[in-house]
Amino acid sequence: MKTIQAQVPDTLAKQVDELAAQEKVTIDQLVSIALAYQVSAWRTRDTVALRAKRGNWEGFDRVMAKVRDVPPLPGDEK
Repeated sequence: MKTIQAQVPDTLAKQVDELAAQEKVTIDQLVSIALAYQVSAWRTRDTVALRAKRGNWEGFDRVMAKVRDVPPLPGDEK
């Protein structure tokens, strides 16, 4: 495992301290979880952006044209 040092504002450090105590985890665990969550979010954003570049409206329209024009099932009206 690697140790990373970071400078964070005092107010954020205090919030992390309080949250770690509240959740009964170490600050290291809390920071690791938060960092993993954010990295995952950024990677997901990048993946979605790459997939969006591959899409095209003609293909979308072609697929949507195959959808039957029928009323929604009861309970799905909204």
